[in-house]
Amino acid sequence: MASLLNTVSSVRLSNARTTPRFLPPISLSLHRRRLVVRAAETDANEAVKSQAPDKAPAGSGSNFNQLLGIKGAAKETNKWKIRLQLTKPVTWPRWFGEWFVELLLLVLCLYIYILNFHWNLEDVAKSIVCMIMSGPCLTGYTQTLNDWYDREIDAINEPYRPIPSGAISENEVITQIWLLLLGGLGLAGLLDVWVGLLNGHYIFYLALGGSLLSYIYSAPPLKLKQNGWIGNFALGASYISLPWWAGQALFGTLNPDIIVLTLLYSIAGLGIAIVNDFKSVEGDRALGLQSLPVAFGAETAKWICVGAIDITQLSILFGYCRVSTRAGKPYYALALVGLIIPQVIFQFQYFLKDPVKYDVKYQASAQPFLVLGLLVTALATSH
Repeated sequence: MASLLNTVSSVRLSNARTTPRFLPPISLSLHRRRLVVRAAETDANEAVKSQAPDKAPAGSGSNFNQLLGIKGAAKETNKWKIRLQLTKPVTWPRWFGEWFVELLLLVLCLYIYILNFHWNLEDVAKSIVCMIMSGPCLTGYTQTLNDWYDREIDAINEPYRPIPSGAISENEVITQIWLLLLGGLGLAGLLDVWVGLLNGHYIFYLALGGSLLSYIYSAPPLKLKQNGWIGNFALGASYISLPWWAGQALFGTLNPDIIVLTLLYSIAGLGIAIVNDFKSVEGDRALGLQSLPVAFGAETAKWICVGAIDITQLSILFGYCRVSTRAGKPYYALALVGLIIPQVIFQFQYFLKDPVKYDVKYQASAQPFLVLGLLVTALATSH
């Protein structure tokens, strides 16, 4: 349940990659300070950036891809479309539960069959508010923030993106980051009041924690994404654990068993996050980011990726095989087997052949089965 945060917060499981001071301020005086910081960062990479083109070659692109914020986007001058592109709408459902729209299905199923969701106006309205908080607001905040701190890498890998190409100004980006963050946290507080958690504020704290995690993931000095292991696990936890926890807090009870289970599943999320590192090897290497493809090489990294995904699921499968067989209900374990096999097939068919060429096709083919496996696991734990 990636993004409720991502936070609700959302729990990636398609094209995604946060200093004691939380965010770049909007005011003019502090804004000047930010310019100094950027200049310092830019000086360190001046030689690299000077070789990067400022804009993408003039060619055909997809307006649909532009609106979704994914590769192959057409060049756009409309500021509102550019703002939308920065939030990467294609990732909104992913951070709500995992990867693409199937995660929205996961969350809804968890609500309906496991938690205390009822088909009445109030619960439907809570779900809609939660989706707006986790998708457009907090996921949009995360993606815009990540693009801001990735502007030097994007100048190498994707110089046509809105920020490195100059299609949107620094002030406009910073304002968007603040508005999305404050809007998401405001909705999280509203949900706490709505469900009567005035003594706990669980959803607000999950949203705040997920937002802070997003910040230290992308921003110096911590910049978790500089380390392939820590950064990708943080990303995996935000794909899977945070959304699941937020859904439990909203419609059920968050207990230690769920926390342990979702953190285990976050190892699979680490593998999913590695998929996105292959397309950025050139920029990561130039700027000193130790993504796993940079640190170990593409050949080794792709096996680490599929190993994290498969071994995690097989470990959970083994545990449920023992429990469900003793209980005389092996159906959940058999369902997990049936959902793991297609993932392995698609790994050999696409990802292991060429992780750069087939990354989108692999994710579109394999990730739905991982998400359904999450659903089966959730149903098994509830019974």
